[in-house]
Amino acid sequence: MTTARIQSAAQPRRTVLSGARLVLPGGVVEDGRITVEGSVISTVTQARGENGTEREPGDLDLAGHTVVPGFVDLHVHGGGGGSYASGIAEEALTAARTHLLHGTTTTVASTVTGEIDEVCHQAAVLSELVEDGILAGVHFEGPFISHNRCGAHRPDLLRDPDPTLVRKLVDAARGHATMVTLAPELPGGLESVRMLADLGVIAAVGHTDSDYAKTLEAIEAGATVATHLFNAMPGIQHRAPGPIIALLEDERVTVELINDGVHLHPSVLDLAYRTAGASRVALITDAMGAAGMGDGLYPLGPLQVRVQDGIARLVEGGSIAGSTLTLDVAFRRSLTVNGLSLNQAVESLSAVPARLLGRYDTIGSLEAGKNADLVVLDSTTHDLVAVMRGGHWITGAERLTPVTTATTA
Repeated sequence: MTTARIQSAAQPRRTVLSGARLVLPGGVVEDGRITVEGSVISTVTQARGENGTEREPGDLDLAGHTVVPGFVDLHVHGGGGGSYASGIAEEALTAARTHLLHGTTTTVASTVTGEIDEVCHQAAVLSELVEDGILAGVHFEGPFISHNRCGAHRPDLLRDPDPTLVRKLVDAARGHATMVTLAPELPGGLESVRMLADLGVIAAVGHTDSDYAKTLEAIEAGATVATHLFNAMPGIQHRAPGPIIALLEDERVTVELINDGVHLHPSVLDLAYRTAGASRVALITDAMGAAGMGDGLYPLGPLQVRVQDGIARLVEGGSIAGSTLTLDVAFRRSLTVNGLSLNQAVESLSAVPARLLGRYDTIGSLEAGKNADLVVLDSTTHDLVAVMRGGHWITGAERLTPVTTATTA
């Protein structure tokens, strides 16, 4: 199994993109130029030199387009009808391919609550795809979560976060466990947070009934992520601030937010940005298998989900069951609904999650020496036009204008 299974055929070893707006770590550059050599970015400059003359002609004219780094999704359960919790490699490939077509060039695959041995099997299958370079890691969401805040997780399969059981799941991922979401107030919760921190695995607070004080204890023990902040946890009360305030106010914590217009009101998302800042927000999809598909019935682990008008809810009980979001939509909403700048949106969709994964040296920004993971957007509508991963065009190359065509037109 190789990355070729979700990439296009071999591409030219050198590609020069010129004329685009580039969103770089230092700001936005108009009329920019990116040179891709093999699988990496070799240079990022302006299309014209200091004297105003055009540099060597590029291969593709991207005038009217904006180029941003590939998106990084820390929390996604599936897409395209496929689920990462199925334990079937072909389904996982379908999910990865679906989100790749929407600009997610780095994916951490999320499981859902199930029998411990079954989740271990899922982890083994997903780990093979990590080793093939298709996925970036495995995120265990459940079963170590609160009954009171279980959301779309089967209550009878929930377990206390006994460090021995937590370690069993981590070991099943063969070194590719990236994150474990747990409720720290449960027996073994704080001990498991400390163990995960010692192992170099991200401990995330989520699906929790924790109070403010216990959440602070979890952060001191090593928890560094808030799993889909605001969702599946107590709300803010004026005499009982709960976990939300504790997670928002601590600079060591990265907060996940789902910007699909369903999970969070825009004003709540704005509040999180004003409090934590773009440098601590990671926009995620929390998508299930219906992402990229239509309405209908879909499995989510052992549960059934009905998607109607793009909103996923459990058949039994009606709880929101993940999303049908893709990150290109989250990017566009961040600009058009929430009024973020291009740099703020790139920070939350690429740079922040890349840093959290310890991979900012290779992904998360448009810089020389980094992987050629690029998303090309229409500069006016912010709609996705094309996606490149590792120097290979995944989709949309036919929509871009070769320089020779533009010159002779």
